[in-house]
Formats: sequence, C-alpha cells, structure tokens
Amino acid sequence: MAAHRRPIGQYLFPIVSLGLAALIHFGAASIEHSPLSIKILALIVVAIFIFATVFVVLHHAEAVALRLGEPYGTLLLTFSVTAIEASVIVSMMLHGENNPTLARESVFSTVMIVCAGVVGVCLTLGGLKHRYQDIKRQGTNASLAVIMALTVLTLILPNYTLATSPGTFSTSQLAFVSVLSILLYGAFVFAQMVRHRGDFIEDLTSSAEHEAHVSEGGKVTTSVLLLFAGLAGIVLLTEQVAGSIENGLEFLQVIQADAIVGFFVATLVLMPEAVSAVRAALNNELQRGLNVALGSACATIGLTIPAIGAASLLTGRSLTLGLGPGDTVLLILALAVSIVSFGTGRTTMLTGLVHLVVFVTYLFLIFVP
Repeated sequence: MAAHRRPIGQYLFPIVSLGLAALIHFGAASIEHSPLSIKILALIVVAIFIFATVFVVLHHAEAVALRLGEPYGTLLLTFSVTAIEASVIVSMMLHGENNPTLARESVFSTVMIVCAGVVGVCLTLGGLKHRYQDIKRQGTNASLAVIMALTVLTLILPNYTLATSPGTFSTSQLAFVSVLSILLYGAFVFAQMVRHRGDFIEDLTSSAEHEAHVSEGGKVTTSVLLLFAGLAGIVLLTEQVAGSIENGLEFLQVIQADAIVGFFVATLVLMPEAVSAVRAALNNELQRGLNVALGSACATIGLTIPAIGAASLLTGRSLTLGLGPGDTVLLILALAVSIVSFGTGRTTMLTGLVHLVVFVTYLFLIFVP
C-alpha cells in the first residue's frame, strides 16, 4: 500500500507564515509609509495566513496527540497556545508607550472565551447531536477549582489590596502571586499527568481502535516541528495585526480599545484549541474537549500572569490587573454557571445555551460599555 502523503498545505502554511512575518518585520518601515490601500491589503493577506495556519497547527497538534496519547497531546497544545499568548502580550506591552491594562484584558478575554464561549458551544452542539453527554466530575471540578483560585487572586484581589492604588499589586505582591500561580498550575499538571490521570481521561473504546488512531498520527517529529513553526508564525503575525488594530482604534478614539484588542488576541491564539474542543464534543468526547478548553484557561492564568509580571518587574512598566465592576460580575457569573453546569456529571443543550448567553453579554458590553 502506498505511503500516506501529507497535503502540501500542511508544510506550506507554517513555513510561509514564518517567512511572511520576517518579511513584514524587516520591511515594517516601508509598509508604515505605504498608502492606506496597501496597508489594508497587507492586513487582509496576513489575516488569511493566520487563519489558514491556525487550522494547519490544529491538524499537527491532533496528530501529535494521537501519537503521545492523552493527556500529553492536550497539554502540548495548551502549552503551545499559552506560549503564543504570553509572547504576544509581552511584546505588545514593550511596544511603544506603556499600556498597563492590555495584559489584564487579554487574560480576562481568554477566561470568558473559554468558560462562556467555547464551553457553551461544546455543550450546545454536543447536546443537539447526542442529547446527553457525560463528563468526569473529578477532573472537570479540579480544573474549575484551579481557574477560580487563579482568576480571583490575579484579576479581583488587586482591587482590594492596600499597599498600592486599586487594581495594582506592589512589587512583592506581584512576585508572590506569580509564584503561587506557577506552583498551583504545576500541581494541576502533575495531577492531570501523573497522580490523578484517570480523572481526566475518557475510557478508550478498544485497544484496536486506539492503535488505528495512533497509526493515523504520522511521523510525530515532523508534526512537532511544523506545529512549532506554525505557532511561531501565528505569534509574529498576530503581533503585527494586533498592533495595527490598536493604532487604528486609538486614532478613532474608541472607548474600550484595550478590551477589543485583548479580545482579538485571545480569539486568534485560542482558535486551535476552540476548534479542537468543539470537534471533540461533536464526536461525543466531551471530556477531552473540556480538558482542552479548561486546561487552556488554567495555563493562561497560571503561566501568562507570571510572564507579564516578570516583564513588568524587569522593565519597570506599570501593570494594572484588577477588573472593573462590570467585568468582575461577568467573571463571577461565568464561573458560577460552570459550577452548576458540571455539578451533575451530565450536560445538555440547555446548559450550553446558558453559557452562550453569558458570552454574548460579554461581547455586547465590549462594544457598548
């Protein structure tokens, strides 16, 4: 039987995305002085390559996941996407004038997109197709507990500390919370991979089927290299697009420019995980979908906050993490709904619709505060 050949696009898009990012970076000055039509055309081309590369990255991530097995494949994708977001946020923090709230908006957007948007779509579509779907409460509740602790410590607590102005941490407080975040996320990964691995894994249907899936994984080394090449291209291209959008919103004097940019960055970098989670839910593998979605939220807070905290401490740029009253209410509502949705161990379309209502409200208030 002839060997399976990869479509050329699986090689092309990660490599071309990296090359396009390098071309834009070194030719940034010439693009900056180009006519408006050229700038718009360049943004459209970059956006097309970003979206195409996202789906190629998803394919390679799933191929690696099939080879490594769960939860290692899911963790690899989670770490990769978190590295993207942390890199984009830090680079935008260090670009131009200080923007103390951009990191907060990006992290908050990630949590809302995951806990309200992605989870809502998974439960709704999975419920429509399969009527009822079962989950493992131990693993899901563990993920949710980590998310709740990290979000409150990093996005709500800064509004109530006394050492500095509301919404900010002092140097020692920021370092303390960053270390706690890393330790808590490390404990979560240890539980997911070693100590309580069975709480996060759905039962395999059969060893023969599992072996068939593994055989579809292809050469894992090639997939890993193309995965990281694609992720690097997404990082660099997203930074370029986000920077242009931020400049445009500032020129138009949009009220919540940071919130819009944060949502845009979070949406782009979460797209591979979001599509992977929805596919899993449609295949009646809801637990795997929730592992991907909730794991990304845990990693975003547990790893991105320490990264931007370190950047803030090293560069001396101020960092505002505390959410405003309206965002705080939405965050608490999304977490509370998640507790109720996962409490019985069985989900339906109705529980998914409740999550989507919260998500649509969040989207509406970004543009109509």
